[in-house]
Amino acid sequence: MTQPRISPATPGADTEGRPLTNARADTEPSPDTVQSSGPVTGSLALIPPAELRGHVTARLDANGRAWLHRALDEAASHPGTHGPISVWELRIAEAGRRCGSEYADAARVLILHAARADAEAVSRVYFQGTAAERRAVLQALPHLVPGPEALPLVEDALRTNDTSLLAAAVGPYTARHLDAHQWRHAVLKCLFTGVPVGTVAELDRRARDDAELARMLGDYAAERTAAGRPVPEDLHRVLTLTDPTATPPAPHGPRDTDGTDGTDGKES
Repeated sequence: MTQPRISPATPGADTEGRPLTNARADTEPSPDTVQSSGPVTGSLALIPPAELRGHVTARLDANGRAWLHRALDEAASHPGTHGPISVWELRIAEAGRRCGSEYADAARVLILHAARADAEAVSRVYFQGTAAERRAVLQALPHLVPGPEALPLVEDALRTNDTSLLAAAVGPYTARHLDAHQWRHAVLKCLFTGVPVGTVAELDRRARDDAELARMLGDYAAERTAAGRPVPEDLHRVLTLTDPTATPPAPHGPRDTDGTDGTDGKES
C-alpha cells in the first residue's frame, strides 16, 4: 500500500517567489527536527485523520511528537474561536518550526481536524495565513465542511499561479461542490500551469461525456499548436475521458527557436 506523502513548498510566495497578499510571514526551515525514516506519500485530503496522525508521529523525533500531541490536545479541548485568535491557530503558525517543513502540512491538517474548524474558522485561517497554511486548509476541507460554504477559498486558490495551492484546490472538496463551468476552467488551469491532471479528484467521473470540456480542450490545443507551442500530454488523457472516440491532438508541438518547449501561452 502506498504511503501518504507530504510535499514541502515555499510558504508565503507563489511559484516565482513573489509574496502573497495578506499572508503572514512564516519561515519554513529545513526539517531538522524530523527523523529520516522516509517521507509520507499521497494526498492528505484522502487520508483519514487517525491514519494521518499515525503516519506523522511515527516520523517525528521525540520533541516533534510531544509538540504535536500537545497542540492536538489543546485544539480538541478549546475548539472554535477564543478571543482575537485561538490557541490552535497559533499552533498552526508554529507547525513548520516544530515539525519541519516536510511534515508541517500534515500537522496543520491534524490541528484543524482536532479543533473541529468550521467554514468560518477555516476561512479566517486561510485568508490570514501563509501559502503553506492555505494549502493545509484546502487539504482539510473534505473532512471539515460538508457543504459548499468554503468554495470562496477554492476559488481564490484557483486564481493563483502557485502550483502547490492549485494542486490542493482540485481535491475532493472541489470535486464535490464546484460548479461545472468553474471546474472545467480549473482543469484547464492545471494543464496551463503544469499541475498533473492526476491530482484532480474524481476527474474520470466529472469529465465523462462532458462535450463542453472537450470543446475547450480542443480550442486550447489548437491555440497552442498555432502558436508553435507543445500541447500538454495530459490534455489527451482528459480529452479521452470526455469522449473515448475523440481524435487526440499531437502530444508535442514545434519546439521554440531556442530549443525549449516553453509553457507560456494564453489560458482558455
